[in-house]
This record gives sequence, C-alpha cells and structure tokens, in this order.
Amino acid sequence: MNQKQSTSEIKNNSYKSLLTYSYSSKHKLLALEELKSKRNYIFYISPPDANVLNEVSRIYGPISLKKISRSDYDQLFDSSFISKNIESLSLGQETEISKLIEELPKTEDVMEFAESAPIINIVNKLFADAVNSNASDIHIEPYFDYSSIRYRIDGKLNDILTPPKGIHSALISRIKIMSKLDITESRLPQDGKISLKISNKNYDVRVSTLPNAYGERAVLRILNKNDNFLSIEQIGMNLNDLSTFKKLIQRPNGLILVTGPTGSGKTTTLYSAINELNNDSNNILTVEDPVEYDLPGIGQTQINTKIDMTFANALRSMLRQDPDIIMIGEIRDNETAQIAIQAALTGHLVLATLHTNNAISSINRLLDMKVEPYLLASTLLTVISQRLIRKICGNCQNVEPALLSCENCQKTGFKGRTAVYELLKINPELKELIHNKSDEKKIYKTAIENNFKKMSNNANDLIEKKIISKQELVALTSSIEY
Repeated sequence: MNQKQSTSEIKNNSYKSLLTYSYSSKHKLLALEELKSKRNYIFYISPPDANVLNEVSRIYGPISLKKISRSDYDQLFDSSFISKNIESLSLGQETEISKLIEELPKTEDVMEFAESAPIINIVNKLFADAVNSNASDIHIEPYFDYSSIRYRIDGKLNDILTPPKGIHSALISRIKIMSKLDITESRLPQDGKISLKISNKNYDVRVSTLPNAYGERAVLRILNKNDNFLSIEQIGMNLNDLSTFKKLIQRPNGLILVTGPTGSGKTTTLYSAINELNNDSNNILTVEDPVEYDLPGIGQTQINTKIDMTFANALRSMLRQDPDIIMIGEIRDNETAQIAIQAALTGHLVLATLHTNNAISSINRLLDMKVEPYLLASTLLTVISQRLIRKICGNCQNVEPALLSCENCQKTGFKGRTAVYELLKINPELKELIHNKSDEKKIYKTAIENNFKKMSNNANDLIEKKIISKQELVALTSSIEY
C-alpha cells in the first residue's frame, strides 16, 4: 500500500539498508528494513520504475511503499549509506581497527607508510564516522605511549579511540598529504584544507597541526558545504526578539553586533540575516577569516595576514566598492572597530561579531577600543549575545540518566543544539548612557526597565518546553550573568 510516512515516525525509527549504495542512488529509492518491526519498506520522493519495484519485491517479498519529503529522504539516505560509502569506524569497531593496524606494512619510510592502504582506510573511516556522528571537529593527539582520537559532538568532546603511539606519525602524515601541507616540517604549526566527497555530499575540512612534547597534534574542523542556511525564523529567537531583529536589519545604516565565545553560532546568525537581506537591490560584501560557506550573490573576502590582508585593510577597500551592507567576521582591534563605526556612520548597514560574555559588556569593549562614545551612541542599533546549548534527545525526555540506552543520542541523553539569545535594542535612554560613558550596572538597570530579557530567562523558557535541561542552564549562567 502507498502511504505517507510522518517525519516524527521516520526520525524515531531505526532502519537497515537492503540495497547497495549505487543501486539506490541510480534508481532514487531506499529499500530499508525497520529493525523493530522487521518490516520492509521502499521510501521514495517520486514513484520508482515498476520493473525496479517488482525486482525488489521478488528478492525481499512483500514490501510497503512510503512517499516522503526530500529532506526526510536525504536524512534516511545519509544514515543508511554514509557509513557504507566509506566504511565507517563506529564506536564498537575497535577490533576492526586493530585488524587494520596489524595489516600496516613494515616500513620505516613515513611517506610510504602514510600512503599505505590501511592508513588511508583508517583516515577515511575517521572522516566518514565523524560525518555520520554529526561531529564538528576531530582531535588527534599524541601522548607518551598512546594516541587519542576524539570527536566534538554537540559542543562536547567524546573519546573515540586510543590507537597505538606507533601509528600516530603515519596518521598525521596522511592528513598532511591530503591537505597539501609540508610533511617534512614537524616543528612549526601548519594550516591547510581538505575537500571531501562522502555519499555525494561535499565537505571542507580545515586542518590545523601543532607540535607538542610527544609529536604533532591535529584538529580537523568539518564544514558541510551542503547545509542549507537557517532562515532568520529558524535561528531560535523568541517571537518578540525575532520581530525586533527583523526590523533592525532593514535599517539603511547602523551597527548590529552578535557576540559570544568561539563556536556559539555567531556566524550562522549573521548568515541568516545576510540571506534575509540578499536581493538584487543590495550590494552585500563580507570580510571573513576564514570564509566558511559560499553565499551566492554576495561578495566574500578572505583575510590573509601573510600578505597584510587584514580586516582593517579589507574594510578600507570595501568602502570603495559601493556597498550597501557589510558583514565583518570579527572586530578584533581598534583599527577595525574605528572603520566599522565610520562605515555605519556614513550610510552603510554593518553587521559584525565581537567576543564578549554578554550583550551589555560589548558596549564597554568597543569603548576600550577607543571608539568615541558619541559615535557609538549614534551608530549602534542592537547587540545580540548568544550560546549554543545541547537539546534533550526526543527519545530520552523521560528516562533516568542511569537507564539511557538510546543509540540515536549515543546514550548521552542529548541530540543536537539550539541557540539561546539575549537581544539588547539601543533606545534613546541607552544612547544617552552610552554617550555619557555610564557603567555597565547603570546600563543593565535601564535595559531591564525597558523590558530587556536576559539569556538565562530565555533559557528558562526552553526548559519549560523540555527542549533543554536544567544542567545545561547551570553551565550557561556561570559564564553570562551580570
């Protein structure tokens, strides 16, 4: 029978693929066995060829047809084949890795070792498994008598493997070869990039190596080039703040700041705003370090300090390119801050990030960068501070931590992350306080009187909705309270 499967059913069920990657890709269908019920299904977006259906039914017997959305189909396809296209190293496959290590050729030539098939397979497995686990980073670290491989998943580092110290140099060398780094240089830090294709999806991997006491460590940041950017409605703001933010980014000039630590989703928030503003009537230019994602129709500039292409120098040149909107990846120094303020003052909308703990402290940070108070008061429209917090796994909401057995979240109780915000709109009262260089306490008191909602209050709303846990709120508030 042909039926429509709901999104929640698909996400909550576990499946095993019945067909090969190439066959499924060619015929644009997924033949899967649901592990719980042992029933067979064919999932599709457009109806498959009747001959193909007959052949699959002949091999596997009665099979139900399920039409699903493209996003659900892509998710099922990934979970079914990412680990098969490049054989994935999962958490329970230490024996397989041990077997691969035993097969390593007996050679002292590091270059030859790094190009051997087992080492290539191990590195490929790490990339595939990291993608399959939704990891943002891979850490490969040497210690006295062993190596450590860890993935950062939902902002937390997880131990994955402890391979023997003997293969560490080969792993690092293989990664250097892939990222076109100098394999003979182990005394200096190096940065590079790898482009990968896994299950017909493109990924960029930013590679950073650093010498330490026991060899070289490598950190690999994985960027999914296929990710659809979140719309401004999807970034996680409450309705009141979202309405305010959407109105402010439509202003013809001024400065909008997004603040928070590294990895708090600032770039995603800026990209969502840029996408909202991206149309034929706007000339939008960005200066970034690095350019993480390609934005169609937007001029993106990469910082390169080796040739003195700094944020400040790039901004000066951009102002001669007749921009309407400028996005600055990060305000790092006095010079960049001064140029950003001048750009906002002379008829440009400037969106930028800044590293501060909360929204209100951003004001003093810019004043510390020698920005004149009257200029900051004239140009600053809003400051958004944010963090990313782990979400409670949908399958584990009512399960005691000691009883967690869900494979969907790898028994952690958490799956995915959501952003928590605080939005400080600069109204006339706050402008006057900024102009007079008032202290943070006075600005905070006035903001609260004008309905400023702290990040911890917004997080409490998510706790009531059972989206995040109380323990995540404790970790959050320790870093942002005023």
